[in-house]
Amino acid sequence: KNCGGSCSRAVLLSTPQGTAQILEMLSFMYWLLQSLTTELLTVYLRNLEARKEQEAGNRRSVEQAADDIKAHAATSKRQLLDRVTQLQVLLQEEERLARNVIDEKTQQALEAHGQQVQSCQEELAVLEAFSRRIREIQQCSDPIQFLEKCTEIEKEMQDSRKPPEQWHPVPLSFEHILNHYSSLMKFLQSILQKPLEVRLKEDVFSSLNATSKREPGTMLKTMFPVDRMLFLKHARSPTWEYDSLHPRLKLSDDRLVVSCNWRRIFYPCGPQRFDKLWQVLSRDAFLSGSHYWEVDLLHAGAGWWIGAAYPSIGRKGDSESCRLGWNRASWCIKKFDLEYWAFHKGERIPLLIEDDPDRIGIFLDYEAGILSFYNVTDGMTHLHTFRCKFTEPVYPALRLWEGSIGIWKLT
Repeated sequence: KNCGGSCSRAVLLSTPQGTAQILEMLSFMYWLLQSLTTELLTVYLRNLEARKEQEAGNRRSVEQAADDIKAHAATSKRQLLDRVTQLQVLLQEEERLARNVIDEKTQQALEAHGQQVQSCQEELAVLEAFSRRIREIQQCSDPIQFLEKCTEIEKEMQDSRKPPEQWHPVPLSFEHILNHYSSLMKFLQSILQKPLEVRLKEDVFSSLNATSKREPGTMLKTMFPVDRMLFLKHARSPTWEYDSLHPRLKLSDDRLVVSCNWRRIFYPCGPQRFDKLWQVLSRDAFLSGSHYWEVDLLHAGAGWWIGAAYPSIGRKGDSESCRLGWNRASWCIKKFDLEYWAFHKGERIPLLIEDDPDRIGIFLDYEAGILSFYNVTDGMTHLHTFRCKFTEPVYPALRLWEGSIGIWKLT
């Protein structure tokens, strides 16, 4: 009675039933520990697979970027050869024009000198005729004839007498042409004597875009979830173009908001205006560099298309060449009812978007060929990325079904 629980445990261990219970309990604990360990290892494996997939994607992106760099470098060298050849042709043409100027001026001077020589020859012929006649008079033996001829020739000489002139031809100089090209040569020498890297940094001829100043091998690294601040470094607030606006759409005073208008507005007809599809392009074109803008969809209704387009997109009619996302000149994300798609060249990719975005961010890296879409209201969730080589200016674009869409003012 006084041994407490220790006696009971000793008795329990001494019986077969007690031993079986303990073994069963130990077996259960081992099974539980094994299950927990297996589940934990499964999580580790799943995380490792995700990281492997991410790294494989990074490797593919870098390998693709390397291939693109090689192709771009080869294309750039061909274009450089073309431009240098054009420069050589321009210089040859400039030499031809300068030679023509010299030849033309020389011909004019020679013609004038030829006329002057002819005038001198004619004057010499007149003087020589007078000399012969005077010598003939000197040989005349008849005094009366002598006096008559002297009087006659004296009168003729008086009539043709001119004040004595001495001509001094002014030499034709081409020094100003030579000085012009000497100055041009010195100007080019003053530029070309600097190392090419220095000239590119000083940007002698044209403004360089931001991407051309990046170090080779620069990576745009993003974390999951994406940090919005990374994109705000490239923030833009593009405004919409009045001349491309469909007559059923209207602009706010600040040109940031496009709204549906069920009554047709009589805008001036022009080649840039969409006449069938309720679409509009921005006033701002992106020719290079990185750009980020956000689109407010809170009042967009059940159907909308947002994205970007080349200026070559069709404007008249409702054919595929005009529809946003249905041709090579445009890219977009489309929503209708509860479904979302990414569209380019008529190819559509379904998108799984759980929560309707109130605002979407769009990031463009022109040189890298990236056009990405993010759900700003869901912590910058990535929606879709288009990859292509841009060949024309890129304009933000939209198409409406109802309601209104606005550019979120970032700058």
